[in-house]
Amino acid sequence: MTGGRHSRRLVPAYLATGGRAHPSRNHLDRLTTLHAACEEIPVGLCPEQRGVLELIQPGALPLVDAAAYLRLPVSIVKVLVADLVSAGLLHARPPIPQATGPDLETMEKVLDGLRALKS
Repeated sequence: MTGGRHSRRLVPAYLATGGRAHPSRNHLDRLTTLHAACEEIPVGLCPEQRGVLELIQPGALPLVDAAAYLRLPVSIVKVLVADLVSAGLLHARPPIPQATGPDLETMEKVLDGLRALKS
């Protein structure tokens, strides 16, 4: 299996984080949206950090998608992203909470009011 889709990584993923398992920022979620904070990718980054920034340069991307493209575990990408945010190279926006639907009672009153206008 050379270069195939299911080939194994030669270097374990956790080495990309220096062996750290937890991000320095606890607000990162799988759906956190990542935005580039710099136009040029600086030199001196590890290949995985460079990969994150290259993915983000064209536009915003959720953290979980970045992990999928990089073929890295989400937990590893969270650590990489936290480091890039701390370095000022990346912006991370928390996921937008799912909106609650309208109150059914209110919607019925609106419908009743519209029906009254029609007649």
